Amino acid sequence: MKTLIDIEQWNRKEHFLFFSQFEEPFFGATVNIDCTQAYKTAKEKGNSFFLYYLFRALRAANEIENFRYRIHDRQVYLFDSIDASPTINRPNGTFGFAYMDYYKDEIDFYAAALKEIERVQQSNNLIPAVSGEGVIHFSAIPWIDFTALSHARSFSYPDSSPKISFGKVTEDNGRKTMPVSIHGHHGLMDGNHIGLFVERVQELWNEE
Repeated sequence: MKTLIDIEQWNRKEHFLFFSQFEEPFFGATVNIDCTQAYKTAKEKGNSFFLYYLFRALRAANEIENFRYRIHDRQVYLFDSIDASPTINRPNGTFGFAYMDYYKDEIDFYAAALKEIERVQQSNNLIPAVSGEGVIHFSAIPWIDFTALSHARSFSYPDSSPKISFGKVTEDNGRKTMPVSIHGHHGLMDGNHIGLFVERVQELWNEE
């Protein structure tokens, strides 16, 4: 479900109108997040580390309203919840776009996500999300300890879905960290909201 935002009464009206005129309205930041406990817990439970951190990142995003705004036909909608559209690597070296529904119950999320991963790995299709769809574009680049990241984008395409990418896990003196890149439409969110997301992800990754 989604709710149409009354732009005239919205506290982001001026920000939305201003940044929506840009050829590139997206901005982003890359941060290192401690994943020591998350990695340990996932391995102890025998779970996929990818799905472990993805579920918690998706949960964090759902808890922050600005990550649930989307633009469709020049109007802003607030989704009740948003799902994940991550890239999934295939055995042949390519990747596909997956669609993973958000479940508050982690077990339900895992069960559906594993089926979706299998589907994508057995296909050759690329079916990206459309404009205004209630998803976040996730990607994992576990081979690179990146310090910055850019995305391929068609500036003529009215995209408004946040893009979150995870990099290589590195270890220093027993502490594991992972670079995380977060990009969002500046008409819908600001640096403060990225900061809230990073803080919440760290809290969820620290849980035992």
